[in-house]
Amino acid sequence: MAEGDTFVNSLLGAAVIVLTTPIVPFAPVAGGAVAGYLQGRNTDGGLKVGAIAGLISVVPLLAVLVLAGNLFLFVVAAGGAGVPSVVGGLGVAVLVVAFFGLLLYVAVLSAMGGWLGSYAKSERII
Repeated sequence: MAEGDTFVNSLLGAAVIVLTTPIVPFAPVAGGAVAGYLQGRNTDGGLKVGAIAGLISVVPLLAVLVLAGNLFLFVVAAGGAGVPSVVGGLGVAVLVVAFFGLLLYVAVLSAMGGWLGSYAKSERII
């Protein structure tokens, strides 16, 4: 694992994000920091690799979001449990808003973590 290998460092940061999200609050910062630290001393490169790690990690996190949202979406869209089927569109809207909220949350925090990780390496803080 060479310093500056963006793809590998992004995958490692994304793995940290996905594994620590259920446990650690603001886990994207930690995953981005790992990716940025591994990337090297350039804070612009750390920002980039952190954002890429966040975007990669959105895929498995979105899968969990969709699995959790299926109960709400399908029960409400089918009109089951005494709920009119008109409310099904609301379920789709909620999933779309949740997707973009998750994307923004993870990408911004992991980019910030990537910058912090590369800054820490350049200043020899860690």
